[in-house]
Amino acid sequence: MTQKLALVTGGVGGIGSAICEELAKTGHKVVAGYHPAEEETAQSRLKVWEQEGIAIDIAPGDVSSFASCAEMAESVRAKHGPVDVLVNCAGITRDKTLKKMTEDEWHAVLNVDLNSLFNVTKQFIDDMTERGYGRVVNISSVNGKKGQFGQTNYSAAKAGVHGFTMALAQEVARKGVTVNTISPGYTATAMTKAMPEDIIKQIVTEIPMQRMAEPDEIAYMVGCLCDPRAAYVTGTNISVNGGMFISF
Repeated sequence: MTQKLALVTGGVGGIGSAICEELAKTGHKVVAGYHPAEEETAQSRLKVWEQEGIAIDIAPGDVSSFASCAEMAESVRAKHGPVDVLVNCAGITRDKTLKKMTEDEWHAVLNVDLNSLFNVTKQFIDDMTERGYGRVVNISSVNGKKGQFGQTNYSAAKAGVHGFTMALAQEVARKGVTVNTISPGYTATAMTKAMPEDIIKQIVTEIPMQRMAEPDEIAYMVGCLCDPRAAYVTGTNISVNGGMFISF
């Protein structure tokens, strides 16, 4: 079987890097996308992967810019060939109540967390449909399903992620391409671990499992959806939140 090429945006972050490692371990050739401003972080992550014997390449690109995504896509194709698996994982937060939120803070989150799906996926979806194979996994959030105080921008963007998933899944279903969403709950990354201890405790008390997710637990579910055997799963939203929000 020909090795599949996977691109993971936000691929040097806590969850993104775990997804890259999971896909590499399951036989994919992997490229981790990162914002150009994260060059130092990306190079450090690349060195760690090289030391651990994990073959993952890196590629810069600003997911909030269509032109930058086009450049990134061309660079990845030229170096590695066509992308078979796309994981849209890049995301940011700018938390404030709507009363205090600025226009820039609203648009920054919508551009990175939602508009990026168009900017990135548009570069690869035609190739996938023409070849008759593709896996697209979009990373949303539990707060896109339940909403969260102080996150009107983030909750709106993450809810929109699954709307994008459901529509695109219908458009490409006959072409061998699946499109799905993963909605993680609070996950133990460097960002969440840096939060005040009292806030962490408050969050954990609201989770039935009484702990945050580990990044590799999110990555495992992404890997399942990217497997060739997951060919009949499309348009779905899988929650990985420890029971924090349960629905059907």
